[in-house]
Amino acid sequence: MLEQSYLDLAKFVLENGHKKDDRTGTGTISYFGQQMRFNLEEGFPLLTTKNVPFRLIKSELLWFLRGDTNIRYLLQNNNHIWDEWAFKNWVTSDEYTGPDMTDFGLRSQNDPEFKEKYLEQKKLFCQMILDDENFAKKFGDLGLVYGSQWRKWKTTTGGTIDQIQKVINTIKTNPDSRRMIVSAWNPEDVDDVALPPCHTMFQFYVNDGKLSCQLYQRSADIFLGVPFNIASYALLTNLIAKECNLKPGEFIHTLGDAHIYLNLVDQVKEQLSREVYEAPQLWLNPDKESIFDYDMDDIKIKNYKHHSAIKGSVAV
Repeated sequence: MLEQSYLDLAKFVLENGHKKDDRTGTGTISYFGQQMRFNLEEGFPLLTTKNVPFRLIKSELLWFLRGDTNIRYLLQNNNHIWDEWAFKNWVTSDEYTGPDMTDFGLRSQNDPEFKEKYLEQKKLFCQMILDDENFAKKFGDLGLVYGSQWRKWKTTTGGTIDQIQKVINTIKTNPDSRRMIVSAWNPEDVDDVALPPCHTMFQFYVNDGKLSCQLYQRSADIFLGVPFNIASYALLTNLIAKECNLKPGEFIHTLGDAHIYLNLVDQVKEQLSREVYEAPQLWLNPDKESIFDYDMDDIKIKNYKHHSAIKGSVAV
């Protein structure tokens, strides 16, 4: 089954990983250098051992493909994946006058009274992003994150490169090229963004009428992040394959630091104990030709049988 590759990874890291400190102060069980393969002809690799909200995955990918870096579009689609980093920018700014949010990420997990204040301030922040365009411009923008690097890579001569369009053009005109690569990791920019890119580069490969994609991810949160990453790049591969009149081939996911946060170990164990169901199927609007023309209603998942969600807090 498609999902087994992911479950094998989680089990391996849990049993063989090394305890390490990390940027967030949470701590991880970590293993360096792993790989998963998913045959996209067998179905869509959306995990079934817990509910993975596909609505969030497709709205985030459409956000990337728009070249957008402001969370306002995400909030308009009820997507809160990137809230934490923008919220942190606000509560640590000189303009913030609310309750002290120092160490807000960890404290919100352990202090019920603080968590209530934290959630109140975060709700206020999101509403201000939606209601006030100027506020959104100031605090909703995350800088040179994926959308910017994919669609508007800044060159040394002051121009920009649309890497996604360029790679699509190459797939159509020179499918045997070994240069069909999109990079999000720019050493000049990594210190100036809310979160340096975790999925740093990906490469496409055409063979036998099929399009495959390999992603290199430098930092991989196995429980919370990786299920989203798998589905997002599988979706991207399907979208580009459709535009280029190819069938989807494989998605290969190569991981650098593959880790499980210490506060999520019990959740991983629960997930590993669950039965795996058949993978769902992806539906794409046949009337859409360019990947840049898709809206939320043009992308759907069918026959998604899954277990209940497993809650876990993101480390910021």
